[in-house]
Amino acid sequence: MTDSRHDIIDNATSAGSFHILVAAVNAAGLISTLRSEGPFTVFAPTDEAFSKMPPGFVDSLLEPENKYRLASVLMYHVVPGAMFMADVTGQSITAASVQGEALDIEGITGLMVNGTKVVSAEIQCTNGVIHAIDDVLLPIG
Repeated sequence: MTDSRHDIIDNATSAGSFHILVAAVNAAGLISTLRSEGPFTVFAPTDEAFSKMPPGFVDSLLEPENKYRLASVLMYHVVPGAMFMADVTGQSITAASVQGEALDIEGITGLMVNGTKVVSAEIQCTNGVIHAIDDVLLPIG
């Protein structure tokens, strides 16, 4: 169960639907980053989202030689600052990810990120907010 008194990593771990994401964040060496003060907005792919990836894709990303690529993919899911539904309701915005590339966030028909549906919004954390998404976002670069 999530708790607004816990950080992003603790809430992602306790939610029960982000096991692969937490393992990937650990493999990429980003645990301390997502435990830091922030605030951050994390568009967090669920385990189900990772299961939609081509066979072997996730395993390949988790290989030590792909740590930089894994970190890039993960940081593409993070935006500096805490972004809530009220911040985007009724509009479309572009936000720079921590990875550097932009995310298109649409709040007109629910909440979408790069065309991916937010399936659970606003898991509040001490250092930001998590929005669960139903696909893994992949940066262009």
